[in-house]
Amino acid sequence: MNDEYYMRLALKEAEKAYAEGEVPVGALVVVNDRIISRGYNMVEKLNDPTAHAEIIALTSAFNALGAKYLPDATLYVTVEPCLMCAGALHWSKLGKIVWGASDRKNGHQVYTGDTNPFHPKTVVIAGLLADEAAQLMKSFFRSKRS
Repeated sequence: MNDEYYMRLALKEAEKAYAEGEVPVGALVVVNDRIISRGYNMVEKLNDPTAHAEIIALTSAFNALGAKYLPDATLYVTVEPCLMCAGALHWSKLGKIVWGASDRKNGHQVYTGDTNPFHPKTVVIAGLLADEAAQLMKSFFRSKRS
């Protein structure tokens, strides 16, 4: 199992969000090749602007492991984390973060520029399966406009 395998599973979570009328972002947390948690955007469903895929997956991972830090975990998320999620990811002390499509409108880089908001020991990989994730987002917003 590799990063692409897990990102494809995160894309399946994003498809669940899409099917429920949510912005299609999916995430999962993996430790030692074991999926600890999954999440997808539930902002509309929960009527909660903080119910992003990353937050859902992190909360579930903390509960599953009984820990507040995840130094041995990798988070896979289909779209670049927003500023709120970047802060949560920083405090989670994740070992690795992998995301797909960049978010030039709401991604953390809009606010932080070249500054890395994540924990100094966190490895970051950006752009994995970016085209697939971007297509899902484009399709979702196109469907909302028609």
